[in-house]
Amino acid sequence: QVQLVESGGGLVQAGGSVRLSCAASGLIFGSYAMGWYRQAPGKQRELVATISTDFRTNYADSVKGRFTISRDNAKNTVNLQMNSLKPEDTAVYYCNAVLWSYNYWGQGTQVTVSS
Repeated sequence: QVQLVESGGGLVQAGGSVRLSCAASGLIFGSYAMGWYRQAPGKQRELVATISTDFRTNYADSVKGRFTISRDNAKNTVNLQMNSLKPEDTAVYYCNAVLWSYNYWGQGTQVTVSS
């Protein structure tokens, strides 16, 4: 059974930093493209950042230069370092794993940025 478990969310002041982690199990982690998505209240889920199996990264324009995605295939984890946080970054952040038609999601972790 595939499981993606996010951790690291919480309440932070604007300008602060948070590091999210996602621990994956039940899959061949190195074969999956990994990503972080977020969903704010009343809005659709949107892409934040992705990292491919060969470590190529992609970011939403709104987070470029502030967020960094990384993966550790030895530990089956993907991380999202979020710096210079803004109130508009407030959302539930979801971990995602994709391989062909296989698409898995974590349960999400709340990040709240206060102004």
